[in-house]
Formats: sequence, structure tokens, C-alpha cells
Amino acid sequence: MFAWIALIFVFAAVGWFFFAYNSLVGLKVRIDNAWAQIDVQLKRRHDLIPNLVETVKGYMAHEKDTLERVIKARSQAVDAQGIKDKAQAENFLTQTLRSLFAVVENYPDLKANQNALRLQEELTSTENKITFARQHYNDETANYNTAIQVVPTNLVAGMFNFSKRDFFEIEDKGQRETPQVKF
Repeated sequence: MFAWIALIFVFAAVGWFFFAYNSLVGLKVRIDNAWAQIDVQLKRRHDLIPNLVETVKGYMAHEKDTLERVIKARSQAVDAQGIKDKAQAENFLTQTLRSLFAVVENYPDLKANQNALRLQEELTSTENKITFARQHYNDETANYNTAIQVVPTNLVAGMFNFSKRDFFEIEDKGQRETPQVKF
């Protein structure tokens, strides 16, 4: 009788171990998927920016410095590696885009340009998608980070080197809102 109870206990422990491990792997995959969704939206944003710069370039010939800063910020964002570096580069890109949009307000002909209006709508939509993708990523990261720290799954996490993931955070308090794109 005791052997059966011990055997049931061993099977239950092994079953729990596999369940815990598979749950952690599932959470890790969900984080990777959430990051991929952010990456897709960031790529879309990066692809829109050269079109926007080309559209406004003819109208803003004497604002060359602003346009160059936007292109430089885009290049840094495209080249950034890792979540922290990417977040920092994207935050800088958002700041430079805000300065570009502030300058654009001074050009009534540009505000009426159909290409500029279409790009404005696409960029606004992309900014919203980035915001939602960041939120989803951070939610998945919170679930994963919690799972690897709570007892008893922290035992499995420690044995298989499941490590804490970084959140995609906005560092500058002034960047907590989606940029308003107005032409």
C-alpha cells in the first residue's frame, strides 16, 4: 500500500515538473511573439519615416537640421539591438518626430498636401499599434517574470536558467503619450 502511495506521489511530482516546465516555455514563447509584434510595427514606422521626410523636404528646405535629426534617429532605431537599446532609440525617434511635427505646423501648404495627410494617418495608426503591442509585450513579460519568481515554479526556472525579461519602458516622462501627428 505504501509503495502505491509513494508511486502516485512520484508520478504527481514528475507530472507537476513537466507541467511547470512547459508552462514556463509557453510564457517565454508568448513573450517572443509579443516582441515580434512590436518589431513588425517598429519596422513599419521606420519604413514610413523616409517617405514622410521626402514629402516634407521640398516644403521645408531651410529646416534641414530637423530633417537630418529625424533620419539620424531612425537609423539609430533601426540599428539598435536588445530591448533596452531599442526602447531608448525608439524614445529618441519619437522626440525627433515631435520636433518635426511642430515645425510642420508652420507650413500651411504642407498641411494640405494629400501625400502628407496620408502619411500622417498611417503614422498615427502605426503609433497606436506600437502602443498596444508594447502593452501586450509588457503584460506577457509581467506574467513570465512572476511565474519564474513564485514558489514552486521558481525551482524549475532556476534549474533551467529561465531568466527575468526586461520590460519595454518609456524612460522620459514626457513621452508617455502617443505623439499627436497634425498636418
